[in-house]
Order: sequence, then structure tokens, then C-alpha cells
Amino acid sequence: MPSSLLMVNAFIGTAGYKKLYQELGFSVTTEWSERKAISLIRKAPPAVIVADFYHQADFRDRLSNLESVLAAAQGAPGTRILVFYESAHRAALDKVAARMRIDAALALPVGEDELRTILQQWLHETTAAD
Repeated sequence: MPSSLLMVNAFIGTAGYKKLYQELGFSVTTEWSERKAISLIRKAPPAVIVADFYHQADFRDRLSNLESVLAAAQGAPGTRILVFYESAHRAALDKVAARMRIDAALALPVGEDELRTILQQWLHETTAAD
């Protein structure tokens, strides 16, 4: 059975790599809504979550779009979390990463070779653990 990969907020960087994810053998699900992504994570934690991170100063109660999703993923220790971010948002990402697990963060534009290497390593680790 292929490893599952959940793409969340697929609009900045993640969407362009769906074909790569599939070539690596992932079964890909795309979710635009954080609430629906949280529900999916709780019901059947994916092997990998790939999400776009963004920060807006007008968020009242949080630093980013992903904190609720990341909080749900903390309860799935076998799930790897990869975020794509704009360099201008690095300070906000660092604050979030200090509180919640993020396994890898790649600045946009993402290098396909670097992305492939990370995902292949995670697939290898998952296969070796089975």
C-alpha cells in the first residue's frame, strides 16, 4: 500500500509538486481547508503532511495559517511534517517551530532535488521500520 501524503493549503508552493509526490509512490490527498485537514489527520494520520506556511500580521490569536493543523499532527508521531515558506516569514516560522514539531522547512522557491531527497529519506525510514 502506498504511503499517504496530505497537501494542505496547496497554493504557494506545494501544488506544483503533486506529480513528484506520486512518482515517489505517495498516495496524494489535497485539502484546502484546515478544518478538513485536521479531521483527516485525526481519522487516518498520513505518512507525510506537506503544507504552505504563511504569516499575516492581522491574525489575532495565532502567528500563522498552520498552527491548528500542526497541533493536530503532534498527536501523530509517525507523521512527518514538511512546510514551504516565504523567506520573509522565517521569523514567524521559527516561533511556531519552537512550540510544535516541524520535521523540515524549505524556503520558496523549493529545489526539486532537495525536496526529492527529503521525501526519499522519509520513505526509506518508513520502509525500514516496517
